[in-house]
Amino acid sequence: MRVEIWSDIACPWCYIGEARFEKGLAAFPHRDAIEVVHRSFELDPASPKDVTEPVTGMLARKYGRTHEEALAMERQVASHAHAEGLAYLAEGRDHGNTFDIHRLLHLARARGRHNELLDLAYRAHFAEERSVFDARVLLDLAVEAGLDPDEARAVLQDESAYADEVRGDEREAAELGASAVPFFVLDRRYGISGGQPAEVFTQALERAWESRAVTPLATIGADGEACDATGACDV
Repeated sequence: MRVEIWSDIACPWCYIGEARFEKGLAAFPHRDAIEVVHRSFELDPASPKDVTEPVTGMLARKYGRTHEEALAMERQVASHAHAEGLAYLAEGRDHGNTFDIHRLLHLARARGRHNELLDLAYRAHFAEERSVFDARVLLDLAVEAGLDPDEARAVLQDESAYADEVRGDEREAAELGASAVPFFVLDRRYGISGGQPAEVFTQALERAWESRAVTPLATIGADGEACDATGACDV
């Protein structure tokens, strides 16, 4: 059975939600029969390339908050991450365009190194103050993930490389009705929105496994915390 996950590196609830999914999957008796496929979703595709700003500044501007209020929002999300055993820095992170990251992730998928690069990119962005919007950092992460440096560099320098794959994932998300991420699709029959608790994922996997028949996409559970297509994230 296939599970597809639409997410964006800039989305804190994707970082948290995927950790919760992994816990839910670990408790699923047929976990070895599950194929997990990660899909691209840009929270802020209109964000100019090579222009970044502090996350707290972006939140303050977006929500009309003071710097202190924006920092409190980040600290609230950080508390959820820490509860899942994830490192999360409430300060020191930046915000920018994630298109190059998604393109590089598609290269990693083609070379069988997607999970390695995804984990490294999440950690760099949320825990290490390494800017995933810097091509040099992305190249370093690609090498750490086991990709050929020359091939990774060529992808980053050619804006058309894997662009169709990224846009294709995003079109599919729209066709499936995904307006926020993380968005999980189980066997193209059940959809789960947001960073749900681990037990919700386990129950959803069990339900999908037991009812493997072709049915329209159905939603399981109430929406969990997520980041929507405007870049707004629950706190």
